[in-house]
Amino acid sequence: MPNNAQISKECDALKELLLKKNARYGDALSHPVLIFSDLTPEQRVRVMIDSKLTRYCNIGDNDDEDTITDLIGYLILLKIIKRNEG
Repeated sequence: MPNNAQISKECDALKELLLKKNARYGDALSHPVLIFSDLTPEQRVRVMIDSKLTRYCNIGDNDDEDTITDLIGYLILLKIIKRNEG
């Protein structure tokens, strides 16, 4: 069972990853270029979640990237988008 220190460490690492990606890619989910798609921000995040779930189901933990961390990050972004819309 994870202890409080482990939970804090994972949450801090995820926070840093999300902030780093947000700084790197800007507000691409909320304000994309929209050359090939006209999905809403919520729909775009849901597509990314579906993609990560598919990757995890097909590849599992043998993937080089941390699919689980990415999935958690996209779920947080979805929560923020839904909160901002309501």
